[in-house]
Amino acid sequence: MNVLKPHVSLNVTNIDASVVFYEKAFGVAATKRRPGYAKFDLVSPSLNLTMQEAPRTGVNASHFGIQVASSEDVAVAWTRFKQAGLVTKTEENTQCCYALQDKVWVEDPDGNAWEVFVVKGEAAVLEKQTSSLRCLS
Repeated sequence: MNVLKPHVSLNVTNIDASVVFYEKAFGVAATKRRPGYAKFDLVSPSLNLTMQEAPRTGVNASHFGIQVASSEDVAVAWTRFKQAGLVTKTEENTQCCYALQDKVWVEDPDGNAWEVFVVKGEAAVLEKQTSSLRCLS
């Protein structure tokens, strides 16, 4: 199997608000817009993200994440999010998912939490971290 990139499809309640959020979060414009639909075909991170307008049906996922190579990459993401006016939460040297991590969180208009994170080492415990952004890692 030759995997090109991961694909995530989200149901969103307001396509316009979601497009504005994701354009800020990823720093690029949507690659396709149609009534009730948008697509981001990202190179870095390699991701095919689509969304369609639909009624909210409840929480269907814990969160989404983008793993980066270094703590400096997490800091770059934090800076970009802050410059775009997004609300962030950062965690440094947190033990999460049996790993030691640095991360920054943002949340889209429908409450979907996204983390940009680096794994710095192993940890002996699961330690789920909660944030003011209502996310679990």
